[in-house]
Amino acid sequence: MDVSCTTPTPTIFTARRFAALGHAIQLAARQPERLEIERADIALRGNVPVSLHGFDALDIAGFESFIDGLPELPLIVVSAIGTMNEQHMNEADPQAAIRDIRSNFEGPALILGMFANRFEARGRGTIVGISSVAGERGRATNYVYGAAKAGFTAFLSGLRNRLAKTEVRVLTVKPGFVATRMTDGMDLPARLTASPDEVAEAIARAVRRRRNVIYVRPVWGLIMLVIRAIPEAVFMRLKL
Repeated sequence: MDVSCTTPTPTIFTARRFAALGHAIQLAARQPERLEIERADIALRGNVPVSLHGFDALDIAGFESFIDGLPELPLIVVSAIGTMNEQHMNEADPQAAIRDIRSNFEGPALILGMFANRFEARGRGTIVGISSVAGERGRATNYVYGAAKAGFTAFLSGLRNRLAKTEVRVLTVKPGFVATRMTDGMDLPARLTASPDEVAEAIARAVRRRRNVIYVRPVWGLIMLVIRAIPEAVFMRLKL
């Protein structure tokens, strides 16, 4: 067993890409039975074993048993876990905010930390965490989601530094806008919006090249460099 993906979208495309490279695939989701069509499609296209597993990012007590229940400890784990409420919902409903924080930070960080420990004990492995450019600076329109992603990005950075002298690699992926169900209906600029296949190819390439942090479209790196440099007094007057 080579690759484990801990959510169906957008990592289903990444699973297809790794399957095409000859990796066996494990797909994990809260309702894995809904992925049967995708499982069969990946197995047929890639001619590799593909299995389905139940996983709930909010059920921390079940994380150890989830890993123990896998057929084999994977070589690569890809995590694209997360939710994104409207900011006004998070402001009005603490439970909604808690879900966003736990789904985007707590759950992904803790499960990847557990995989990291096992990879370190084995002596090798690759962890891929899909974070967000939203975590690079707090914006009025999505600061709960952005704060959670900022925490996840910091966690991945710390994990990478902790494991720097081992053969366990940690890759942080910042896709920017991606054309998925989460962004359906949004008026997104084409130059800044990646397709799921583009994200998948960027991840596979970065894993192969042993990269640490990537923006799927490099233009996002320049955009975020400018945004981070804006003085706070000016930033507060911008409608971002």
